Parts: sequence; structure tokens; C-alpha cells
Amino acid sequence: MKNNETTMPFFQEVEVVVIGAGPAGLAAALSVQKEGGRPLLIERSEELGGILNQCIHNGFGLHEFGEELTGPEYAQRFIEQIKTQRVPVLLNAMVLSLTADHELTVACAAGLLQIKAKAVVFATGCRERTAGAIALPGVRPSGIYTAGFAQKMANEEGYLVGREVVIYGSGDIGLIMARRMSLEGAKVRAVVEIMPHSSGLARNVAQCLEDFDIPLKCSTAIAAIHGHTRVEAVSLVRVDEQRRPIPGSQEEISCDTLLLSVGLIPEIELPLSVGIGLDPKTGGPAVDSALMCDQPGFFSCGNVLHVHDVVDFVTKEGRQAGVMAARYAKGRLGPVKALPLQAGEGIASVVPQRLRCETQEPIPLFLRAKNVVRGAKVILTQDGRRLQETYHRILLPSEMIQTTLSPEAWNPQGGAIEATVEGNHD
Repeated sequence: MKNNETTMPFFQEVEVVVIGAGPAGLAAALSVQKEGGRPLLIERSEELGGILNQCIHNGFGLHEFGEELTGPEYAQRFIEQIKTQRVPVLLNAMVLSLTADHELTVACAAGLLQIKAKAVVFATGCRERTAGAIALPGVRPSGIYTAGFAQKMANEEGYLVGREVVIYGSGDIGLIMARRMSLEGAKVRAVVEIMPHSSGLARNVAQCLEDFDIPLKCSTAIAAIHGHTRVEAVSLVRVDEQRRPIPGSQEEISCDTLLLSVGLIPEIELPLSVGIGLDPKTGGPAVDSALMCDQPGFFSCGNVLHVHDVVDFVTKEGRQAGVMAARYAKGRLGPVKALPLQAGEGIASVVPQRLRCETQEPIPLFLRAKNVVRGAKVILTQDGRRLQETYHRILLPSEMIQTTLSPEAWNPQGGAIEATVEGNHD
């Protein structure tokens, strides 16, 4: 057995099942136990830690621990707590089915397990978009990988996937892999981004591209992939504000590898299987300020809820979900009236989507701006009244906005609360 994996009977009753043992799931399971609940942590991989295990670069833990850690170091701090506190864990286990009554069928080495829970926490993370998902034009020779898969091959398996590389999309994984490939001796010809700005963190643009003299080609798309048995080149084309190709702007870059960093999709198959409602703006479940979905007893946190850019915020969210799930399992939290929280002018998405009217504690809010905004004010209003505003020197779509809403600031008997942005739009 690995990492405190627990031998279980074929039928088991627990208070809270946490599905997924990445940073959100680890934090959630620990919080359930700290709150006095009985958790069970289920992970389909053979080890705890999730995506952090392949993220060997530093930059993790600045908010959580006040120091820079690598991904495995960050994960290990929570894994040690899981072992010390003897949190029950099932590894190499796949949830095959889930019911609205919190009954799970799980396949693992022991066979099929039937598990009955009082609450379930989704911490299943997200997956990468592929070439097919974005209808990438051109042929499909070998040498086309998602950036995350290339990262796993390099950092966990020890393979270099290519020598001459173009990266499509400037998400954080793509930026980090531009640096990683360069450090391994590959030539990164360009990072290509269809948007007029990078979709990754500003610090990653500086540290991963500028420090390595890797060109970032914004407002540019891939028009074609060339090659037979292996990628030989890609054709690029400039695009206008509506992402339409600009005639005469095409160029060809030779390469043997194309990495895709074109967005992440929350893993929502299990929430969908029990009819949980989704937010079309985030792609994940819509939740209230206790992180409870619209089906009682189901909670969501981390990248399955909405794609994050900082793992420390994932941990914070997982911790909150664990506390709330434990309270629900013990009958101390239930469905209540909630007011909508809406994304207004300049805001792409908000989480949570509903505010529980019984809330007596400050509510963490996560928002994303639609565009680059300088000298920005993020404003929360209700029934035409400004509840609060926060100033930001610059807002980027790639960087999460985190704020809190005081319970005294809004009227539980009033109308919906709306988040908007004012400022100078680029």
C-alpha cells in the first residue's frame, strides 16, 4: 500500500467522500477530519498530489507557506499531514457511478466497492483541450502534444518530446514548458497566441519567455500543420480583433514538435451524472457561498469548479469545501435561500454564483476580467447601491481577482448582487 492507502470492506459508510487527491482534494480531506468528520479520499492515480507531481518548477506556496516551493514539495507537505492524521485513502481507484443519494460504485484493486456517504466533495481537477477540441487546421502527424503531457514526459518519464518546438497558446503550462524545453536543449521557435495578450501570468511571461529570448506572437493563429510521419512546419497567420485571418500576413516556421496550451476544461462528468447544474462561463458546477452545488450534499472546489492560476487559492478553496461538507454531514448546514451573484460589465465570471442569506462570515469571491483594464475598480452593487469597490492598478484576464464580501455589506432580503469593472480598457 502507498501513502496511507486503506483496506476496505466491499460496502462502506462514511461521512464525506472526497474525489480527487490533488491540492484541492488533499486540503478538503484534511479539513473534513479537522472539523470532526470521517473522510474518505479517492484517487484514480497510484499516488497522491495530482498535477503537482509533474510541476518541478518553483513558485508554489507563496500565499500558503510564505516561501517558494516546487510542485512536489508543496504536495508533500499535505501528504505528510494525510499520513500523520491517518486520513483513509483509496489509490488506483475509479468512481464508476454516483447517485443523487451519495452512493458510489468504485473500482479498485480489491474489486467493486459500494460506498454510502452523507456528502461528496468534487476535487477532480481539469483536463487540457486538444487539437480536435479547437478544430486546429492541418494534418495530424506525430509530434503534436498537449503541453501538460509533454511536461509529464519530461519531468516524470525523462523523455524530450522534440528538438525544434512551436507552442500554440500562452497559458501558464505552455509558458513553463517553453522554459523547460529550452533548459533541456530544445529550440523554442515561438509561442503563438491568438489573443492580443498572453493568457498566462505576467511573471511567467517574464521568467519563461523574456529571460530566454523566446518570441511571443500575439494576435496570431496556426493556419496549417505540415508534415507526413512527423511535424515539419506550421503556417502562422495574423488575425484581427474578430480573430479573422489578415490577408498577406502568413508565415511558415519549421519545427518537429507542436505543443498545445489552448485552455483547460473542468472534469465535470461526475457532477453531470447526478444532474448538477453548471455555470456556462466557468464550465464547472454553479455553487453557493458554502461551495455547495445545486444538489444538496455535493460540494465542488479547485479546478473542477473553475480553472485557477495559483495553487494556493486551490488549497484555500479545498479547505473551505471540506469544512462545509463536514458540517453538512453532521446536520449543521443545509440548503437555504440564496441570492444570485452575477457577472456584469467587464467581468467574465464570478464564483460563487449564489450567496447564502444565512452567512455570518466574510465570503471569498473569485472573479475574472474580460479584458485588460488599467486603473480598474471592481465594484459590487445591489439594487443600485454600491456595496464595496476595490482598486487594482491593472486587471488581466489571465489573473484571478480575489476579494471578500462582508456579511454586513449586503441585504439578504434584497435583489441580486452584480460585479462590474470600471477603468481604462486596452
